[in-house]
This record gives sequence, structure tokens and C-alpha cells, in this order.
Amino acid sequence: MREYHMDNDLEKRIEELSARCERQSVVTATGFLTLAEQAEVKTWAAYHPDAALLLHGGHSECERKCAFFLPYWMAPEDFDPAEYIRAVKVTAWFGEPTHRDYMGAALGLGIRREWIGDFWVQGDTAVIFCLPTVEQLLLDELTKAGRVSLKTAPLPLAEVPAPERKVKKLTFTVKSLRLDAVAGNMFGLSRTAAAELIRAGAASLNGAPCIHVDAPVAEGDVISLRGKGKGAVAAIGSKSRKDRTFIDAEIYL
Repeated sequence: MREYHMDNDLEKRIEELSARCERQSVVTATGFLTLAEQAEVKTWAAYHPDAALLLHGGHSECERKCAFFLPYWMAPEDFDPAEYIRAVKVTAWFGEPTHRDYMGAALGLGIRREWIGDFWVQGDTAVIFCLPTVEQLLLDELTKAGRVSLKTAPLPLAEVPAPERKVKKLTFTVKSLRLDAVAGNMFGLSRTAAAELIRAGAASLNGAPCIHVDAPVAEGDVISLRGKGKGAVAAIGSKSRKDRTFIDAEIYL
């Protein structure tokens, strides 16, 4: 288990939500969390096994997710994310706004970042995941992104198509599951070169800056190396005859 460190405000919020879920027997939830925050929450949950934690962002492919605490009477398979998360489809007229354009337009409406999740942009359309409390505001007021006019419509979560993500798949072996070893293989660098970049502050692990070359890497972790790329550890496999661990990785293109 990784060493337990957590932002004090996030820890206080998580503990309040967990306690209210238990006390009132209702689903409680955070806003949308970053990958780093999700990692902290999962680590907290490992130390609090009685808390029924579930992470969901509106779609299985979402990066930003809300942390839900489930009451004793609800099984994870009975949880319906559509009750707590909405999706808005946006169509641009005569232009193709970027992720940054949509983000700026949404935040310009007074919406806080944790109230909106992923922005999936594909050509002249986009899907925005959000909390129910801001869905109508997006539908009514998100009319422009930069100079481009927009048309919005509600989109049932069940009808949201998976994003078209292009990845390059790699398989390699490492002697140990350290950040420098895994990142080096993922981005075509020597372990020494990867370590230098990590120490210089160019790396992030699950969205959080990481300067520790020996930080442990686990299946599902997302690694970024500034100037080199971003990818995920898709699977950690068995050992080779030389006692090296097989890793399947995906590099985002």
C-alpha cells in the first residue's frame, strides 16, 4: 500500500461525506475530482474499509470522477450514475472550438471547476459532463466558445458514445516498478534521462507532480512527462525468466 498523504481540506470533506452517508443512509458525493485527488481518496478508503466508495464520471472512459459513498442498503451494481451526473451535447456552428475554449466559456458562466467533469471534443461537437445543479445553466447560457456560436442539448448518459482515443500500445519489462524505470520505457528514454526529468519537476503521476524517481507505479496509473507525452499503465503482468516484470502501456497520441 502506498504511503498515506492527503490534502487536509479533501480529507475533511471525504470524512464528512462518509459520516453523513452512514448517519442518514443516503448517497453522498464530492464534485468531480482530478486523478491525483481520486488517488488520494482511494488510499483513504483503503484505510477505512467500512466506507463503501465508488468513483464515477458519467462514463467508463471519463478521467475526472466524483467520489460517491453508498449506504448499507445499496450495492454498487444498483448505483445509477444518471441520477447524479448529467451530460450536455454541444454543437459548434462554423468552427471547431478547442477543449480550452469550452472550458473558458463554461467557467466564464460562474461554474466552478469541480462542478464539471470531462470535456470530450471531437471536431465541431463536444460532450460536457456536469453535476445536475449546473446542467440547465449550460443548456441556457453556453451559447459561445470564443467567437464560435454553440447549440446545446441534454444527452442521456446511456447514449454518450465512447471517445475516439488514439493510443500507441507498448509492452516492455522493468526490473522494478519505479517511476523512472516505467516512464523511461514508456517514452523511449534511458532510466537515467527519465530520472533527471523527474527530479527537475517534469513528471506527474495520476495528475499530481512527482519528483521521486522511486515512486511506486501501479496498474491503471497515468504518467506524464513534460515534453515527452502522457500514457497509462494498462496492465502489469508476470515475471520474465530474468525476474523482470512485464508491463502493457498505452501512450496517448
